[in-house]
Amino acid sequence: MAKVKEKFARYDTADYLESEEDIAAYLSACAEENDPALFLVALGDVARARNMSELAAQTGLTRMGLYKALSGTGNPSFATVSKVAHALGFKITVEAA
Repeated sequence: MAKVKEKFARYDTADYLESEEDIAAYLSACAEENDPALFLVALGDVARARNMSELAAQTGLTRMGLYKALSGTGNPSFATVSKVAHALGFKITVEAA
């Protein structure tokens, strides 16, 4: 019996964030998990869906700096996260748990 090689397509969440509603729902769901690394990755997904180069220009940060900060292993300041959220058209709010 011959082995059959399986082929898998590359998956990227950014490919599926097509509308503002999709993006808002995705960010909200990730924020509810209370996992800062997950939220940073989600912001990175949204940034890639929107255009990382434009986001870099809007925030005054480098494109590579944004990739690193939003990788989930980066350690961006709150100011950076806030700048990115604002440039993407979102605001960060706090509510009672």
